[in-house]
Amino acid sequence: MTRIVVVGSINMDLVTLAPRFVEPGETLTGDRFLTIPGGKGANQAVAAARLGAKVAMVGNIGDDAFGQQLYDGLKAEGIDVSHVTRVEGIGSGTASITVAGGENEIIVVPAANGRVTPAQVEAARDTIRGADALLVQLEIPLDAVDATLRIAQEEGVPVILNPAPAQRLPVEWLNRVRFLTPNQHELATVLGDAGETDFRELMRRAPCPVVLTRGAEGAWFRDTDDEPRHQAGFKVDAVDSTGAGDTFNAALAVYLAEGLDVAVRKACATAAIAVSRLGAQGGMPRADEVAAFLEKHA
Repeated sequence: MTRIVVVGSINMDLVTLAPRFVEPGETLTGDRFLTIPGGKGANQAVAAARLGAKVAMVGNIGDDAFGQQLYDGLKAEGIDVSHVTRVEGIGSGTASITVAGGENEIIVVPAANGRVTPAQVEAARDTIRGADALLVQLEIPLDAVDATLRIAQEEGVPVILNPAPAQRLPVEWLNRVRFLTPNQHELATVLGDAGETDFRELMRRAPCPVVLTRGAEGAWFRDTDDEPRHQAGFKVDAVDSTGAGDTFNAALAVYLAEGLDVAVRKACATAAIAVSRLGAQGGMPRADEVAAFLEKHA
């Protein structure tokens, strides 16, 4: 069984379904409101667990009602929560999400996620040591991300870094990752090269292998000195794109042992299934669903 460690955010998503996005100063009647567990870290952990991996989560929840719900939800997915810390006196992270026409707008409040520390990651070193891959994002403090990359490198664990929310990153960080998994905007921001509009050229300039997501178009990927290659997306009726990138990242980590081409194809398929359903974690498929989907789309 593939072993995955995820270091990252744990949020409660406050989701409003609306006929369209509002204009500044406008009040609009929505169609539906839901509270759904989320956060890029927790999303990737849940997606990997549903694909059959043995998953451990490193992150924080608050001492509020959301925190207990989030903790219980991770446990219910079979995720190891021994390194999930409840932070006293602070709320859990939230993401206010509006979904309209299959797209979304999101405002994130980090709260407890902003208290993840290098010491917490160090405390999980033994768990990280035995992993087949480690997933990390940028919704936690950067010193904790730095510690994660360093510890994983010391323990010989390949890292998939999802650079979201986008910001410029040190070259030494990029040299520590097995794969960077941005979209085009995120890659340009990471490299400090916002003036370059050719995503293939951006991929060539990156000092590390890149798997670049392109929404419905699929993904482009480049390992070491290879030229960028394309994996076409799968046509589905999009319902909610929330968590699609997290689902993609988790699948990439789970299937990476089967080879990069296979892993990217399966990641595109897994994400396609997810966007055809409502909710980030609610839409994440299981391994048998991915297999059936790929058989249908052979």
